[in-house]
Amino acid sequence: MKNFVQPGDSIDVPAPAGGSVSGRPVIIGSLIGIASVTAVATTMIAIQTNGVFNLPKTSALAIAIGDKLYWDATNNVVNKTATGNTLIGTAVSAAADPSDNVDVLLGPTTV
Repeated sequence: MKNFVQPGDSIDVPAPAGGSVSGRPVIIGSLIGIASVTAVATTMIAIQTNGVFNLPKTSALAIAIGDKLYWDATNNVVNKTATGNTLIGTAVSAAADPSDNVDVLLGPTTV
């Protein structure tokens, strides 16, 4: 195919305003990925755009497998609150209240 560019599992993008932190979500418009490195803004970085990642969550929150998860950029955690946050994926593990992390499958949800 002449028009194939790349698989897209990992892509290079400039780190957004505020920079990137290795292992944390990078959100640029509708593009969501997990940063491979810690870098200052505008530095080219690789982000992983699919897969399952163990991410920090709001401690005082129970999460069930299948819950939609949103990135709270103010507190740098995932939660279940859509308002003011960015949908990043679906929980693929349960997480108790309290607990620190949850496994998140990046990408769109179907409901």
